[in-house]
Amino acid sequence: MKAVRAAVPPAVIRSAIEAAAAVPEVAARLPDPGWELAVRISGDGELRRLNRRFLGEDHTTDVLSFPSGENEPGAYLGDIVISWPAVVRQAGEFGHPVIGEVALLSVHGFLHILGWDHATQAEEAEMNRLTLDALGRCGIAIASGRLLNPPSRG
Repeated sequence: MKAVRAAVPPAVIRSAIEAAAAVPEVAARLPDPGWELAVRISGDGELRRLNRRFLGEDHTTDVLSFPSGENEPGAYLGDIVISWPAVVRQAGEFGHPVIGEVALLSVHGFLHILGWDHATQAEEAEMNRLTLDALGRCGIAIASGRLLNPPSRG
């Protein structure tokens, strides 16, 4: 499938993921050295298809993660797919730049790859803490309410 054009330099995504990898709790889950992962910027339609096919949920979402299950040196950790239209919508909704939103979703997807989840309030609080730590490490700011009130899905 064809990915979409996005007004974000790949270095922004790489920087956000590298910053997340430098957070001690995240670094502890990474194989050393030389791990890899893929990040794809796509559209709402592809995210909806992937969500339906792999998670059984028939709606669009902003980011999906597909862990490989590998965890040895040089491992391919998995794939992250981000919806560019969702990035633009959510950045506008929360009033921060698209760079902040795509960095946030990249880190969020990376944390899922490494096994974090947000099924409970405690898990969500931990993911939010790690995300904010990572974004702070790479100098990316997001709107203060962004992680407290995620946009509705559907």
